[in-house]
Formats: sequence, structure tokens, C-alpha cells
Amino acid sequence: MLKVENLKKQYGSFTLDCSLEVMPGCITGLVGRNGAGKSTTFKAILGLISTDSGSISIFGKDIKDFTETDKQKIGVVLSNSGFSGYLTINDILPILASLYPLFDQAAFLEYCNRFQLPLDKKIQKFSTGMKAKLKLIAAITHDASLLLLDEPTAGLDVVARDELLTLLRDFMEEKEDRAVLISSHISTDLESLCDDLYLIGNGKILLHEDTDRLLSQYAILKVDNRQFQKLDPRYLLKWKQEAYGYRCLTDQKQFYLENYPDIVVEKSGIDDLILFNKEVSL
Repeated sequence: MLKVENLKKQYGSFTLDCSLEVMPGCITGLVGRNGAGKSTTFKAILGLISTDSGSISIFGKDIKDFTETDKQKIGVVLSNSGFSGYLTINDILPILASLYPLFDQAAFLEYCNRFQLPLDKKIQKFSTGMKAKLKLIAAITHDASLLLLDEPTAGLDVVARDELLTLLRDFMEEKEDRAVLISSHISTDLESLCDDLYLIGNGKILLHEDTDRLLSQYAILKVDNRQFQKLDPRYLLKWKQEAYGYRCLTDQKQFYLENYPDIVVEKSGIDDLILFNKEVSL
């Protein structure tokens, strides 16, 4: 569905060097700290910035050869973009209809009613949550095959985030060949939503893993100095020295549970991956 290969972009001292793939029927997450390269990756995929090298293909076609018809198959939400605040929803209806021949106005209005978005109120007076819902509704109501969503839940409370994630699940269930690439700094959103995850740091992909395996097989080991010296290091991905000894990240939780019954083994998640890689020099 989407394939990014050896994509490079230099910004002063920052270098993006990224490869990733989003498969049909999958929701893929891109996670990392602020400034890691998430938004730059999205802008490059959308052709909003020039790139130094590498290739990007969507639907098996190089984006350099994309036509207007190809672009209409993509739904987009960017963290720093949106509709003009001086417009109302009624104002943007003809705009969306002109941009997307397959725009489903009835579904769009049904979603607006469901989320109590006023049709005749200027968008600048909408709350943060209302603006986020409007952007996502616009992205999913023109029969897009691929959604590119950069921080779509940023600034939202837990109820609003859950509503948006439900929209995405419903969108994916409608057609089995759709796909989504989504970024978020809220790990619980992606852990409950995504099929697989890419961790990006300092412009490079540090890890790619199925979400189910990440949540079931990755773990944090807490050991004192003596226990650390006895640990089999083959399955230790990272470790940090702490006051009590060492805090270790592994992707083989069961191995350490079975062979080291006296150590502390804790569940890990996306946040742990980000924290363990925050000081990595790439």
C-alpha cells in the first residue's frame, strides 16, 4: 500500500534516513519523541517537502507519477493544518465535493451530527476536539484507500481520543484492503489500535515490531548488580544503570521468567522503547 525506501532529507544538523512499509488491511503506527522525524516523514510522503534521495510508492506507484485521481484515494490529517477558521462546515461542503468526486456528503453530515458539530458556526470557535473530529471526518468520507494521520489525537481528552479511534476502527472494517499510517505521542492510543509499530529517533527507524509481540514478549527486567552479572545478555536490547542496579529491556520475556525466577519482570510498552532510545546517537 505504502512503501518508503531509504528516504533521506537533510535539515541542518538533522538527517532523516527512513524506510517503512504499510500493508493493506493494516494500521501502522509511527512513534517517537518530539523532533524524532515523524512529521518530516509525513510531509515527504505527501510531497510537501523535497527529498535528497530514496523512493516513495503508494498503491505500487511512485508518488512522482501521481495523478489527481491517485491523490483522491488518500485521506490526510496533519498536526499543524486544518480548515480556515473563518469558514463554517456548510462553507466547506462544496469545497470537499469539488476536491473529491467520491465525497459522501450524507455520511459526512451524519458524522457531524453524531459528534454535535454545528454546521453554521465558524470553525475558529470550535474546541480543539471539535476541530480534530472535523479533520478526521473529512479524511474518511471520500472513500480513501490510505489514511495518513499525523498526531490526529493531539490535545484531546480521553473521551475525544476514544471517539476518534472508534472512527478509525469503523473505517477499516468497511473495506479490508484499506490501510492507515498514524503517528501519536500517546502510546496507549497506538497500542490499542495498531497492527505494527515503527520507532523513529533522530531521523532513523530504530525498531519495527508487531504490536501483539511488543506487548506480549517485551519486558523490563529490574535487577541488582549481582543479578545483572549473571543475566544471559543475548536477549537484552538495552540497559541502564539505576540506584538499585540495572533496568533492562528485553524482547524475550518468557526466557527470563523461566530461567531467572528471582528477578523482577515487568510489562513494557511503547513508552519504554522511547525512553530507552532517547539518548541513542544515530
